[in-house]
Amino acid sequence: MKILVAVDGSRGALAGVRHVLKLVGSGLSASVVLINVQEPASLYEMAVTHDADKLKALRVAAGAELLAPAEALLEAAGIDYESEVAGGDPANLIVELSENYGCDLLVAGARGVGDTDAGGLGSVAQALVQHAPMPVTVVRPADADADAMSDAGDDADTADH
Repeated sequence: MKILVAVDGSRGALAGVRHVLKLVGSGLSASVVLINVQEPASLYEMAVTHDADKLKALRVAAGAELLAPAEALLEAAGIDYESEVAGGDPANLIVELSENYGCDLLVAGARGVGDTDAGGLGSVAQALVQHAPMPVTVVRPADADADAMSDAGDDADTADH
């Protein structure tokens, strides 16, 4: 099985990686694709930088930094993975990349770093549930009390859609 995990630096994204670790630990044979999607450059960024290659390099570096904790978890567990930083609309690009990589399952946090509403699903998670052609597992990070009691915050509630 090939599993795509959307990683944006949020607690939910790392909870998604930990969920995949639990699946593999339970005997699922899987490889993982970690994806970070950087939003397109803003008009201000383009006006200030004047260099598309420099903007791209900055975005790739930012994405690589956000992927590093997820990669470290997979490396420590000895799980095969690929990773990619892409640029564009996150929901659409995650679906596109999951198809391009031939993934069987898509895993994402319930809320990303940019989601300000405390309840429900974030905009990207909602779009993935509605539009992905493969199963989507949405993972919520453990609440603050469970995090304090758990040394790694490994407990996560999940909902398959």
